[in-house]
Amino acid sequence: MKYCNYCILPDTRPNVLILPDGKCSACHNHLNKKKINWKNKKKDFEKIVKNIKNKNNLYDCLIPVSGGKDSTWQVLKILSYGLNPLTFTYKPILRTKIGQRNLDNLKKIGVHHIDFTINEIAEKKFIKKAFLKFGAVALPMHMAMWNISYNLAKSFSIPYIIWGENSANEYGGSKKDQKLKNLNKKWIKKYGINFNTTVKDWVSKDLTKKELAPLIKLKTSKSSETIPISIFLGDYFNWDPLETFKIAKKFGFKENSKGPKTGIYKYADIDDDLISIHHYLKIYKFGFSRDYDNLSLEIRNNRLSRKLAVKLIKKNAFKAPNQDIKKFCTLIGISERKFFTICEKFRNKKIWHKRKGWELKYPIK
Repeated sequence: MKYCNYCILPDTRPNVLILPDGKCSACHNHLNKKKINWKNKKKDFEKIVKNIKNKNNLYDCLIPVSGGKDSTWQVLKILSYGLNPLTFTYKPILRTKIGQRNLDNLKKIGVHHIDFTINEIAEKKFIKKAFLKFGAVALPMHMAMWNISYNLAKSFSIPYIIWGENSANEYGGSKKDQKLKNLNKKWIKKYGINFNTTVKDWVSKDLTKKELAPLIKLKTSKSSETIPISIFLGDYFNWDPLETFKIAKKFGFKENSKGPKTGIYKYADIDDDLISIHHYLKIYKFGFSRDYDNLSLEIRNNRLSRKLAVKLIKKNAFKAPNQDIKKFCTLIGISERKFFTICEKFRNKKIWHKRKGWELKYPIK
């Protein structure tokens, strides 16, 4: 493992590159953001707004939301331009109380909203299959987000789908990938965390096509049909998790009073109990946790030194989310012992070795 000499991301993080100067691609992307003329970017977005308004649709855009700080910021930004959005949430099967509270708060801002619930029996089966095969509990969620948002926009003739930050820029990705400005098929294949699968790859005797119907992307049948374009708001306005939190807080968003659910932020990844399992499995596969992502963002935004970040990583980075693990095991019907046995199947022996317990061969220094 090699680590960025500016932040603390390792080169085992998918799509992160350590470049010849020792900085990772995510840090280079951040430094490049300082060169961006955001006034011009704002003008580019205003052109999109003008184009949307000229279409004279009932809904101007679709905004996939969770109720989190970023989606609250997205909605506020879109409303400030006088657009009429339809907001959509894929309802997580283990939504938290604070997640529900923040989503209810977002809706009070003044938007139409669809809270889309998947057949729970089918969803549990899909989550279990994805966990057993890839150690990926969030795969069904990602597949639902990309496809349901597209299907809703297409069904309501909505021209644009507005997403938040571009993860390819914020957490890694090459210069070539920075050109993938739209969340299209190519972007989803590389960054969508679908493990290069589609819904048809999961259809079986015990998980039928009809059970997975909401996750199947609609086909285009007429040339006159509206083909939704997905864009990232973070490509037009500088995205900073702390700033989006401050804005969302002014409009009633609440952080988790119990502290961070995963990572270091009390105001992020708090919407459902599966997200901490998703991030926990990265420890086995890639030797890093959500703390690395969060602390690296703080370093890039000059709110934390690398030296202190390394100290924090050594202290608390690989802690298991035991309460959420219990809930997950109950959800899919396995024991906690079986859970950890399955996790071990995905441990990357190239970066882990066993001493007194499992240790990284190349710990951060």
